[in-house]
Amino acid sequence: MELQETTAVVTGGTRGIGRAVALAFAEAGATVVIGARDGADVSETVAALEDRLESADRSGAAAAGLRTDVRDEYDVERLVETASRTGDSSGIDVVVAAAGVYHGDAGETPTDEESYTALDDHWQINGRGVFATIRESLPHLNDGARVLVPTGAIARDPKPGYGSYAISKATAEAVARGFAADTQYTVGCLDPGQVATALSGGGGRDPEDVAGMFVWGATDADRDVLDGNVLGLAEWKRATR
Repeated sequence: MELQETTAVVTGGTRGIGRAVALAFAEAGATVVIGARDGADVSETVAALEDRLESADRSGAAAAGLRTDVRDEYDVERLVETASRTGDSSGIDVVVAAAGVYHGDAGETPTDEESYTALDDHWQINGRGVFATIRESLPHLNDGARVLVPTGAIARDPKPGYGSYAISKATAEAVARGFAADTQYTVGCLDPGQVATALSGGGGRDPEDVAGMFVWGATDADRDVLDGNVLGLAEWKRATR
């Protein structure tokens, strides 16, 4: 699966799933532009992306990044405008809204004990942040562009102790469905199962082991099946085995 002559934007691109996906996209030949809140992490990850492009001999592709807080739509606007001008082509072909946060330890933040501060920030980053990422990208999306939103079963199958984090992930899925219904672009969610990131408490699959799922989502996944829906590991493995 190749992403040559395409431009991808990845929010939350310096850690966890976002970083692994950004590196996988570079390996596949895409121009990759990342955003995250820590400027030093952005610079380090862009250097890693450039190394990956060079080692994979992906001429014509480029890497860039901006310090971006998805709670601020103007930050997101600058990110996608930069992405649309990066590399040899213009516009954006793939968006991955991977920026996320979990306040507290996974499974130990029950809804009835949740603070309003945690609720607000979960919603601002995990819900509204996805909305802003997609909304600000729309003017720059090329025909046939795809938007991918990482998600998890907790958004649809609540378990004790996940509080407003689970609520915010359900919001993100609803945002994706809304844009799928109201725009011409393919907008869908990918559920890679439990992945070993700071958000999950460190347990689960290595992010690099599921990054290929997002390359598939950006290229070969059936548009009609992806659009407005959630695809999981089973669908990915059946399609690529």
